[in-house]
Amino acid sequence: MSRFRRLIAGLGAGALVLTGCSPAEVGTSWKLPPAGVGWDYQIGGVREPDPEAEIVIRDRNAASAGRYDICYVNGFQTQPDEARFWQAHPRLVLRRHGRPVVDSDWGEWSLDIRTAARRARLAEIVGGWIDGCAAAGYEAVEFDNLDSWTRSGRLLKRRQALAYARLLTARAHRNGLAAAQKNAAGLGSAGPATGFDFAIAEECGRYRECEAYRTQYGDRVLVVEYRRADFDAACARWGASLGILLRDRAVSPDGITDRC
Repeated sequence: MSRFRRLIAGLGAGALVLTGCSPAEVGTSWKLPPAGVGWDYQIGGVREPDPEAEIVIRDRNAASAGRYDICYVNGFQTQPDEARFWQAHPRLVLRRHGRPVVDSDWGEWSLDIRTAARRARLAEIVGGWIDGCAAAGYEAVEFDNLDSWTRSGRLLKRRQALAYARLLTARAHRNGLAAAQKNAAGLGSAGPATGFDFAIAEECGRYRECEAYRTQYGDRVLVVEYRRADFDAACARWGASLGILLRDRAVSPDGITDRC
């Protein structure tokens, strides 16, 4: 769907027209996700969404599902299967003593966002992916590993992550896409100020962070828990207002799924 048709369709469905934006964004509109509804997290593989899932998140390389669709983009780290691509851009990968800095939990390299020039170059690369999300019919985009500065051994700074995130959210908005803050509950009001419109929170029940997200984004917070006890606790506290999902940590197509 063309950008023009997406914008008209979004306006007809009650899209939010934001004000107070930068000059490049004035007049741009994007549709926010419905609040407190069932959703599905399919970044580990695609499956047919069940009728309860009004929102579906899929990898940027997957087709949109025909619901309210959110496009997963790993904006701050590399995907494990894209090593060859990033080897062709060695200056954009964060390094210590000449070796890539690795997020050991996922085996991903951190991107080097320390200078304005590198942030701009990365934003052009990731911006092309964002453009692809819009062309594929997605309504929003999530940028994973916003909090990679916390795992960089102090090489990266929060202010650098926010400066880079502003470039990504602006690109999303220019495409008519809402932008999701992924994790980093401690950002507080800096999240919306950076251009994020809603939040996707991993294990906010486990780490008692759901209230921090709700303070900034109201009921437009998508919560995914990976442990049954945390899921049950989150449902008891927030199930009436937030979309809370239980998934297996691999987010596999045939993995566990439950909703409050």
